Amino acid sequence: MRIVHYTSSRARVISSRALDFSAAREGGKWSCISAFCLCALMLLPALASPSPQDIERKIDALISRMTLEEKLGQLQQLDGDANGEYRSEHLELARKGLLGSTLNVRGAKRTNELQRAALESRLKIPILFGFDVIHGYRTVFPVPLAEAASWDPDAVERAESVAAAEAAASGVRWTFAPMVDIARDPRWGRIVEGSGEDPYLGSAMARARVIGFQGRDYSSPNKLLACAKHWVGYGASEGGRDYNTTDISERRLREIYFPPFKAALDAGAGTLMSAFNDLNGVPTSANSFTLTRVLRDEWKFDGFVVSDYESIKELVNHGVAADEADAARAALSAGVDMEMVSRLYGKYAPGLLREGKLAERTIDDAVRRILRIKFRLGLFERPYVDESREQAAIMSATNIETAREVAARSIVLLKNERDVLPISKDVRSIAVIGPLADDQLDMLGSWSGDGRREDAVTLLAGIRAKLTPSTKINLAKACSLALNGDSSDAASIGEAVRAARDSDVTVITLGESADMTGEAAARASLDLPGRQLELVKAVIATGKPTVVVLMNGRPLTINWLADNAPAILETWFLGSQAGNAIADVLFGDINPGGKLPVTFPRSVGQIPLYYDHENTGRPADPNNKYTSKYLDSPVTPLFPFGYGISYTKFELTNLHVSSQTIKRDGSVRVGVDVENIGKRAGDEVVQLYIRHIAASVTRPVRELKGFQRVALKPGEKHHLEFALTSEQLGFYNSDMRFVVEPGDFKVFAGTSSIGGLEAGFRVIE
Repeated sequence: MRIVHYTSSRARVISSRALDFSAAREGGKWSCISAFCLCALMLLPALASPSPQDIERKIDALISRMTLEEKLGQLQQLDGDANGEYRSEHLELARKGLLGSTLNVRGAKRTNELQRAALESRLKIPILFGFDVIHGYRTVFPVPLAEAASWDPDAVERAESVAAAEAAASGVRWTFAPMVDIARDPRWGRIVEGSGEDPYLGSAMARARVIGFQGRDYSSPNKLLACAKHWVGYGASEGGRDYNTTDISERRLREIYFPPFKAALDAGAGTLMSAFNDLNGVPTSANSFTLTRVLRDEWKFDGFVVSDYESIKELVNHGVAADEADAARAALSAGVDMEMVSRLYGKYAPGLLREGKLAERTIDDAVRRILRIKFRLGLFERPYVDESREQAAIMSATNIETAREVAARSIVLLKNERDVLPISKDVRSIAVIGPLADDQLDMLGSWSGDGRREDAVTLLAGIRAKLTPSTKINLAKACSLALNGDSSDAASIGEAVRAARDSDVTVITLGESADMTGEAAARASLDLPGRQLELVKAVIATGKPTVVVLMNGRPLTINWLADNAPAILETWFLGSQAGNAIADVLFGDINPGGKLPVTFPRSVGQIPLYYDHENTGRPADPNNKYTSKYLDSPVTPLFPFGYGISYTKFELTNLHVSSQTIKRDGSVRVGVDVENIGKRAGDEVVQLYIRHIAASVTRPVRELKGFQRVALKPGEKHHLEFALTSEQLGFYNSDMRFVVEPGDFKVFAGTSSIGGLEAGFRVIE
């Protein structure tokens, strides 16, 4: 059931006034009458919260008084400057009631100034201030792909809650997050903004992020309105090139790409963003199937849809609109309510109405949806932000500690031969090598909100904080991150080799710069940029114990490292506390427990490569040429989805199902024991997969249907249970009906998407 947020700040205003009124004292003590009034008035918030009917009546009254120009103003979002300033025209438009929303305007003082202008307008409709709070506001958390690697929705919810509180204190009331696109092509730069390749994990993370941003009542002064994006299929862009075409069957849309959006809406997300891409011949910002039939008719979504940046204007480039006026008609008629940055609605809608190409009801419906969210957000009752709260809410000690904890939980240990890790704090000398070792800006990753370089802790700083002054640290940047290398790199690599030889252990950072991932950052190659591979080969050739610390926003093709580096930590871009979190793991204060949310391929030629593929009539067989495989590469991944190891060892035993047969509408419980059989405390993520052996349409070889991250001390054992219901066992048949079909199912419990324990059950009529 979708959580609908009708609670308004109006109730809080009444309550606070009531408390002030009832604060009468008699002889320094509360009078009985005052106490009675106080108790009675404390009940008013629940009674005074506007009902859905109250909100709709208020919207009706407003719309009946609005001019066409004022209605179209509500459908317009304009961008401010990158530094958070509003533009001079914004004040003029706001005073006329012609500006519904802004992008990038932030800071309590600035937003209050612009809001004050809006409340000078005839109808006093407040402005909705939006900003890209993707993985933190000032306190920057790990990039979303990294947070997904934690396999810990509670940790992700805490991170987004911090981000919401900081942003809200700065006047921002709407974030363009979470990005819930399923992405199976790591060449696509925006894979960094999502949760990877799997719809089940993606749905869990979507739900956690929406609840973190919005809470149970997004009118609360420390919460943000969430916006699930990009609706829909954007993560399947052909060739991994941003903004590119997608062609996705309806079954795949419903089973792979829709579920995280549905999870976000079920968690209460008030808005969605339409995408840039063409979907099956109809761009998503003019696609009535996705915007109206699915979103409004099937899912009963009553919030509003905002376009992506000028995506309505781009309908002309797509070739589905003859001109800008046609683009405005197509998008608004399909169900895009608010136009981001471009101004086609306001410019062309009056003419379209006169020509009979656009219905006034269509405009009114869009205005209604936007006003509905503004009422639910409490903007009419509490349009201003408390400027005195802003400084205290930003980068508090608690926020910083939370960022460090979430960052450490997002790290994935890919390899650890001969127990190179953890490093002893008594080490006499350590080489810290690589272009990212002391780079503050890149620690923040892409789309880092209002994060500041000077607040970021580098790996070098984190290592220094762990060691005594007697430990010698040999630093060498070694080479650039330039895609084609740099002419000075050869000499720098030599310096790195000398630093490694002069040290007992080497930590080498490799990967990408932050601007190599994110929007408009597609890569045709997934190899380490520049001369980094040459660098790491030279360092490992010294024979010194070497730990590779990867910093990146996508899977990379690191075959040589997987074969030759003694230890590899995948740390992604971890945000403000990156250096401290990585050092916590390097020196064993924290045992890494993250798992990959996306498959690491051996080569670009394997893409797309994901674990829940369908089988073929000729599954790969190394002993048979005429099977589905390559001549020059294994078909298996370098590192599979769900993979990640630890400084300790875990064992799974006693997999069992509660019943060998269930009915279509029944459920089955699956239990398994997990034990820490190593010598250190640590976390394991136990993953539950299913396979429907034979159905009316082909089913994946495995599908993730449950996971639990559990902390265990040495020798400790836990019994875990999972429930499989029709929701997990069903699929869309050839008629696009969601069904549970009779047949045999396999159940797998493991620590990655490969291997594990196996059991089974049967669904009967």
